[in-house]
Amino acid sequence: MDYIAELQSAIRRLHGCDSEHVETVPVVEAFLGKTLWQGDVEVFAIRGHPQAQRAYAWSHLDGENDKDRRFVTVLGLPPVESAETAVRAAIIAEIKNAREKQT
Repeated sequence: MDYIAELQSAIRRLHGCDSEHVETVPVVEAFLGKTLWQGDVEVFAIRGHPQAQRAYAWSHLDGENDKDRRFVTVLGLPPVESAETAVRAAIIAEIKNAREKQT
């Protein structure tokens, strides 16, 4: 299975939507002069969701010694309106989840 098909499968599994690849957007998310995330975000038109018309997706290595691949999908619902805001939303969600695990 190719990369786009893997992302489409993740969108279908996580959000119950079929999708069509629209474009690839390179994103660099920096904070205080330091790069937090850099990579390509794939943009998809989705069908079957009651509110969202877009999904943003990418993957990255994860787990012990980066042996696993983690797929990230973010629906295009406010405040997410672009590949850049999808990355920001994912970063914020990861920080919140990490904080919750510490308590």
